[in-house]
Amino acid sequence: MNTALVRKRLVIGNWKMHGTQASNAMLLTGLCAGVAVVHDCDLAVCVPFPYLGQVSASLHGSGISWGAQDVSKHEQGAFTGEVSSSMLTDFGCRWVLVGHSERRTLHGETDTLVAEKALAALKAGITPVVCVGETLAEQEAGRTNEVIQRQLAPVLALGADSVAKMVIAYEPVWAIGTGLTATPEQAQEVHAFIRAQLSELGVPQVRILYGGSVKASNALSLFAMSDIDGALVGGASLVTEEFLRIAAA
Repeated sequence: MNTALVRKRLVIGNWKMHGTQASNAMLLTGLCAGVAVVHDCDLAVCVPFPYLGQVSASLHGSGISWGAQDVSKHEQGAFTGEVSSSMLTDFGCRWVLVGHSERRTLHGETDTLVAEKALAALKAGITPVVCVGETLAEQEAGRTNEVIQRQLAPVLALGADSVAKMVIAYEPVWAIGTGLTATPEQAQEVHAFIRAQLSELGVPQVRILYGGSVKASNALSLFAMSDIDGALVGGASLVTEEFLRIAAA
């Protein structure tokens, strides 16, 4: 079976630590007004915790879904500053990013912790978007597949039933916010490697997104690759027209 025929494209905007209520309102209004140009694609934004309520209200009924950028592995308790999956569910959150390279690098998140966060999200009915990717040094050393396999191992160990409810995002660290982008062929090679691991587990239908300086100018060529099912978009998701053009590519 050609699984590419049954995987709907997914484009998620990661606002990172950007936004004010005023600027958010302008962006969200623009997205709601322009989403009609997007066909056969699920569109979503992942936003900072303080703006979950604003985004939930602004996007209600628009067809654009939304999520958070992180989640605690704990359900509740004395974990000051943490946000649980049940709190996200309370707002109607659909997606949550786990294991983004910035969390791994700046906060020391391990592969095991990422899997634990993904499991916490699943238990609450939220779809985790599990981020993986190699650094420039690892890429130049020819260790890309080794790194990806290591990062995915604890996640895949959760089993086919759990992984089937996830999204995987391949983000080469060297291409995030640098202006550098993997060529479509480079990205496809890694996506095919990830797909092979998913197929071995029995869940080839899981969507795999590409992230790393995705723009309207390169989205079409990336999406043309057979194993690239969409994008996790950083800076470009803060520009209404650019984000919509990526989703419509």
